[in-house]
Amino acid sequence: MSDRVRHAEAESIRRILLVEDSVRDAELILDALAENHLANGIVHVRDGADALDYLYRRASFEERPEGLPALILLDLKLPKVDGLEVLRQIKGDQSLQAIPVVMMTSSRQEQDLVRSYALGVNAYVVKPMMFQDFVDAVKQVGGFWAVVNEVPEGLRTNEPAR
Repeated sequence: MSDRVRHAEAESIRRILLVEDSVRDAELILDALAENHLANGIVHVRDGADALDYLYRRASFEERPEGLPALILLDLKLPKVDGLEVLRQIKGDQSLQAIPVVMMTSSRQEQDLVRSYALGVNAYVVKPMMFQDFVDAVKQVGGFWAVVNEVPEGLRTNEPAR
């Protein structure tokens, strides 16, 4: 399991799955979420394989609390399984496809943007370099997708097929 995991014990807390291999970027995102009171229920994994294991409750995540995240913040360039493949699997699985996925990446390559949207990403955010800009971007992303956006009731309790 990740070195930094905060599980939401209460069902009322809407979890966010953060998939980020960069320790620095993960810390910035976690700090920005905390600064904006969105840090309850953050699960941080560092590669695409762990993200899929978390979603499917496999391997070290077999015993995780039931329910699916309200939002997935997904890096593009990841070890083991890259972000595009994780996105392809999420959006190709009927039990997962309604989860909003926001690609948070440093890539400005047109092909990455086009491919992400073709695979069904809900938003594509290029990580700003300045800390305050980064905090503001995370606030907007987290606030909308984890707080404002309505999630079907079944999404919070249904588990994907293993």
